[in-house]
This record gives sequence, structure tokens and C-alpha cells, in this order.
Amino acid sequence: MTNEFFKDQLKVVELASVLAGPAVGMFFAELGAEVLKIENKKTGGDMTRSWKLPSEEAASPFSAYYASVNWNKKTYLLDLEEAHDREQAHALLRDADIVISNYRTKVAEKLGVDYATLAERNPTLIFAQLNAFDAHSERPAFDVVLQAEAGFLYMNGEADGPPVKMPVALIDVLAAHQLKEGILLALLRRTHTGKGAYVSVSLFDSAVASLANQATNWLMAGHIPQRMGTQHPTIAPYGDMYQCKDGKSIVLAAGTEKHFQQLCEVLGLSELLTETSFSTNAARVRNRVSLNSRLAEKIVHWKAESLLGKLEERSVPAAVIRTLQEVFELPAAQAMVLEEILPDGTVSKRVKTVAFEVDERSLKFIS
Repeated sequence: MTNEFFKDQLKVVELASVLAGPAVGMFFAELGAEVLKIENKKTGGDMTRSWKLPSEEAASPFSAYYASVNWNKKTYLLDLEEAHDREQAHALLRDADIVISNYRTKVAEKLGVDYATLAERNPTLIFAQLNAFDAHSERPAFDVVLQAEAGFLYMNGEADGPPVKMPVALIDVLAAHQLKEGILLALLRRTHTGKGAYVSVSLFDSAVASLANQATNWLMAGHIPQRMGTQHPTIAPYGDMYQCKDGKSIVLAAGTEKHFQQLCEVLGLSELLTETSFSTNAARVRNRVSLNSRLAEKIVHWKAESLLGKLEERSVPAAVIRTLQEVFELPAAQAMVLEEILPDGTVSKRVKTVAFEVDERSLKFIS
């Protein structure tokens, strides 16, 4: 099995900071590409170097946040306002296959690292641009701003509470995926035409593109999604949480009638299947409070792992709610960890951005 598709074949230069752009750079690093990261010497490098938890070593030049998306890159600290450093950067960029940038347009043009300037010297270049809103907007934004602007913040939280930010910078992650897809399409096109391309993605567009069914709830049904905690607006029980005998909490996701039937049989609640209040999904959504009360009365007598085992036997989707410590005790999660020794000797860890595998044998059929 291999994922090193681009080993010794692709040079990527990253003119991006924070999360979305560097995540794209790390994606290509994981696939074997040579990735060079140019950071602003004047500001001490990527700003996330200093985004440290209180428990992190203050003297270290690297934070856990920075390490999360900066694996296996060769880093250059340069001030592009200085002629010597700008010349060095241009030398690195001259034969790049891909450039990843989140510079604002006017800044990039001033420093000579905009698409027009670089493509004139390198016509096969694929230039990947990340913007907060669009290429003409100078409005700065971090992930929480986009969560607010695109409706995620309003929808997220408990019904009787304020909006809640998602704990991962999800809009950055979504934008990174969009940009990767655009770059891969441009690479495919280049193999046929020999031509470079300008690929641009905005965080706002990426966020809106990911609203999925919540967008259509408004567009087709005129419904403005409201805060519901973990619950689902059109399925019950789905996202509903219950406490077990051992103090652990589980979440259910009975997405089909068969799931609900099997759940009731495991819990000894077969009578719910014939009660008008619970006999259909629509009825269960309307009567969610009383349904959850009936389910909770039974679940509290089970230990979490025992109940999950029984539900798995019946193919009912359910899970225990895990801390990250518990997540990374799972073998599958451990297999997703990448380690690297940083220049200061720190042993850094992060999770892979590449979650797919391609069987090496299958490549023989397309080579």
C-alpha cells in the first residue's frame, strides 16, 4: 500500500499561514511531494507558532497548533520586503509546480508573488489562492468569523443557550479540501495540456457549500435551522444522548425504522413500536421529549460498553462519547498519528490529513 504518489515528482511552495493553506501543503507532503514553506521573518514566522496552550513550553518556537499542519516541510524565514530575501523566495518559486497562497491580492502584487508575476516566469505553474471572502475583498477573517457569516454559529449550541463555536476550525478544514480538489483537477488538466492554472477558493464559499441539508431546509422548506444541541431536526432518536449505569454517556443515531425496531428490542421496549406517538419517525420527532424519557429509563440500567456491544450486534448506530485521550487509545486512531522531530528537538505529533489508501497493485492497471 502506498500514498507517495508525488515522491520526487512535485515541488510545492507554501506562501500561506494559519490552518487552511498549510493543511493543503501538508496534504501534498504526505503524498511525497517536496514542500517548501516560506514564513514571514519579520513577524517571527507563521502566527500559529505562538498559539500555545498554557501547558506548552513558552520558550519553544513551535506550538502544537503549528505542528498540526506543518509536517515534513522545509521552512524558510524570509522578509519579502527585503531585496535579498525576495530574490531568494523568487528563486525557490521559479520551478515550483504548485504555489499555495493566502496573501491578499494587493500585498502579493507589491511583493511580486502574485499569480500574474509568477506565471509569466513559469507558465506551467498551478497557483492556488485562498481568500476569506473573494479576491477583491480586503476584509480579514479567521474561522470563527466565517462560522458566524455562513450560519454555522447561529445553528450550533443548545436550544436555550447562545450560539456556540465549533471546537475545530472547521471552515478552514473545509476550504482546504476544496482547494486540494481544485489543485488535483488542475494537475490532471496539466498532464493533458501542459498548461498551468489559477485555482481560487474562498472560506465563505466553502462554508456555504457545506451547509448541505440545513441549506435546503431553508431554500426548499422556508425553515431557519435553530439550535438543537446534538439532536437532528428530522430524525429521532438521532444525536440524543443518554447516561449509562457506569456514568458514561452514549449517543444514538437510529436513522431508519429498522434501527429503531432493533433498538427497542435490545432495550425491551417493543411496545413503543405500536404506540401512535412513536410508531413513525415523524411521530418520534414530534414526541422527542417523551421518547427520550422512555429510552433513558432503560439505558440507565446498562453499562455503556455492554449496551454498545448489543446494539452493534443488531446493526444499530451508537457510540460512547469519548475524550481525545480515549480516542487516541483506539488502534485505528493511533494509526493516523504522524511524528516528527522539530529543529529544537521537540518530538511533535499530529494526525494525518490523508485518510485514504490506494492499493499499489491497482496502479499497475493505470500506469
